Amino acid sequence: MKVNDIRISAIGGTICSIWASISLGDVLQTALTAALGTLVSFATSRLLSRWKPKRGK
Repeated sequence: MKVNDIRISAIGGTICSIWASISLGDVLQTALTAALGTLVSFATSRLLSRWKPKRGK
């Protein structure tokens, strides 16, 4: 076996083991958490921009 064959085999095995351990529920929970974090960040930045006095005008 060549070194590249061993690397490809190791990478393939790693990907397969990760793929098998991730469930659809985990993916959905991560997506919902990211969406909620985005909304909170956006709302916070909008509120702070209205609260902060504008300079130079």
